[in-house]
Amino acid sequence: MQRAVEGDTRALTELLRESAPRLREQLSIDKRWQSVLDVDDVLQVTFLEAFLKISSFVPGGANSFYGWLKRVAENNLRDAIKGLEAAKRPPPAVSLQAPAGQDSAVVLLDLLGYTSATPSRDAAAGEARSAVDRALDALPPDYATVIRLYDLESRAIDEVASAVGRSAGAVHMLRARAHERLADVIGPATNFFTRTS
Repeated sequence: MQRAVEGDTRALTELLRESAPRLREQLSIDKRWQSVLDVDDVLQVTFLEAFLKISSFVPGGANSFYGWLKRVAENNLRDAIKGLEAAKRPPPAVSLQAPAGQDSAVVLLDLLGYTSATPSRDAAAGEARSAVDRALDALPPDYATVIRLYDLESRAIDEVASAVGRSAGAVHMLRARAHERLADVIGPATNFFTRTS
């Protein structure tokens, strides 16, 4: 565990390999969602997140890594179901269709808890687009693709799922994690936007 926390990817890979069968057995997906989400979807996103966040894991006892990984998986599953439920409501609560005259990057930053610090809509839109583009370049490719297609281009969830080769449920998990990571990369503020949450 300590080697994995210190950045040894082989050690982390071995921990994930050892944990996968037990995690696969213990994750339970409600029958309502089994046609659009499966345990492997949850595990893929969970393992990606483990690689991104392992440095923040604090080893405890013998089962501490598994407990941490299981919490990550359960959070991913919860986010996927929340996204699928929201997508079924008309109109979808997670839709990011930008209002007429408003840039989708501004809408995305607003969703992430940033507010414009300038009265100039054009300046804010230009800064938002630049900040989002820079941050997307620093994200894992699947995270960046989901944000580009769903949040910035307003593509349907099924179309995004097809483009990334994942289920709709996996896209909702990826999107939730991608938003967290994007906010971390953008940081507390840009020239025209300030983080409020």
